Amino acid sequence: MLKSPLQIARQGYQPKMPVALQGHVRLVEGKATHSVADQEEIKALFPETYGMPIITFEPAEVAEKIEPMNVGVILSGGQAPGGHNVICGLFDGLKRLNPDCKLYGFLDGPIGLIEGRYKELTKEIIDDYRNTGGFDIIGSGRTKLEETWQFDNGIEICKKLNIKAVVIIGGDDSNTNACILAEYYKQKGCGIQVIGCPKTIDGDLKNEMIETSFGFDTACKTYSELIGNIQRDAASAKKYWHFIRLMGRSASHIALECALQSQPNVCLISEEVEAKNMTLNDIVEQIVEVIVDRANAGLNFGTVLIPEGLIEFIPAMRVLIQELNDMLANNEEFTSLEGDDAKREYVKSMLTPASCTLYRSLPKAIARQLSMDRDAHGNVQVSLIETEQLLIEMVAKRLAQLKAEGKYKGKFSALHHFFGYEGRCAIPSNFDADYCYSIGITATHLIAAGKTGYMALVRNLTKPAAQWEAAGCPITMMFNMEKRNGKMKPVIQKALVDLNGKPFEYFKAHRAAWADANTSFIYPGPIQYYGPTEVCDQPTRTLKLEHDA
Repeated sequence: MLKSPLQIARQGYQPKMPVALQGHVRLVEGKATHSVADQEEIKALFPETYGMPIITFEPAEVAEKIEPMNVGVILSGGQAPGGHNVICGLFDGLKRLNPDCKLYGFLDGPIGLIEGRYKELTKEIIDDYRNTGGFDIIGSGRTKLEETWQFDNGIEICKKLNIKAVVIIGGDDSNTNACILAEYYKQKGCGIQVIGCPKTIDGDLKNEMIETSFGFDTACKTYSELIGNIQRDAASAKKYWHFIRLMGRSASHIALECALQSQPNVCLISEEVEAKNMTLNDIVEQIVEVIVDRANAGLNFGTVLIPEGLIEFIPAMRVLIQELNDMLANNEEFTSLEGDDAKREYVKSMLTPASCTLYRSLPKAIARQLSMDRDAHGNVQVSLIETEQLLIEMVAKRLAQLKAEGKYKGKFSALHHFFGYEGRCAIPSNFDADYCYSIGITATHLIAAGKTGYMALVRNLTKPAAQWEAAGCPITMMFNMEKRNGKMKPVIQKALVDLNGKPFEYFKAHRAAWADANTSFIYPGPIQYYGPTEVCDQPTRTLKLEHDA
């Protein structure tokens, strides 16, 4: 297979690691832990894995003798840069413990464990994927591990392969499932350990123990390069407003980080929109004000960043979406109607007055997406709503009104973009390559020590890699109870943008300056893999601000 010069060079890159992981390792157990909330309920659900101590690592002079063991690994959910390096770290860590250890990859996500689809990951395979993006080494999938028969199938497959432990690389739901699996296997006494690893580009798997999820750094740097390129074009052509939607349905961490890196004229933060109870018109007015002010200075160009999940954070839109979901689920009368106009009139007749007014104000294309493009459960497919086009249409309409009133004399030409998949499989930054490799090494030591129900972590991430701190945290420590599909379930709470946190406070203090006539664009350029540390190895602005680095 042909490879680019960069691919070839990256395969030879040796990830940097914490000092504690560079040689022989000793595990140190801390105090007993408890869940962040709902302690009694979660303890009752996880009697075997609740309350376990936090694990830290220290250098050791002598290595403990480890018998050969087989380990399985699963990639779960959407891709995130660095996943391959977690597996490479896991492989190298196992071989360091005992050259006769084996690593099996379950194919296409959790379904591979259930159906017994796997392959042994040899040195030849591993070496081909070092420091590369994507999840194609074994594939990924979104099957949830939550049924007893799935767990039992997994036991049979692991027994067949003599697998001692399964490592699940995934986001909050995947790590929740990993903990449920660990508890079940512990209760059954089948001798199979389960370890989780924190993955998601969205940045919403973050808490007291997890400083950042892997992939967030690379994805944000990739998007920020594209935003910077567009801003350079906008400043050159001086005739376009670019509306850019960014991944992040549940939280706005990506939009905020990209704003900190590129300094756009406008960046919307969903959590702020919700906190201020803003309407769609409020958002439009906010954007229009910046466009008018810049036009008055002769600047008819700029950039607007929009988080993917914005629509669901607008309180009135959330009510409208819920009404539509309730109204149209399994509604045969609606589906029997012919033509978009008939369906639109039916919807308007069934909505509450406030929701009807909002629905009528939307561009027809967006209203159609809301009422007619449904998922298998009859719900609105929010991630498919082109919010950037919605805002462009509404902004253009408002500017036309202001022009008719003599309050706007500029020209408005807009282009729209969505950056999502471009960042999910990028070649990982040095930060993510190093971070993920260290997570994989950490997971091997947790397995060797017989731990289960833990997440492999690396902390102190604003320091040089040698000063990073490897750790293991009981997944139950991150749990609270939430209602999912009508039932209370233990979950890892998603981390939203903290409106009192230092990253948002910095953004809030500077956004007015970024919006004004003294265009303040930053052009981050592409990720650099070779060169000075200050160019190649920096963590995200979010992480640095959170830790005063």
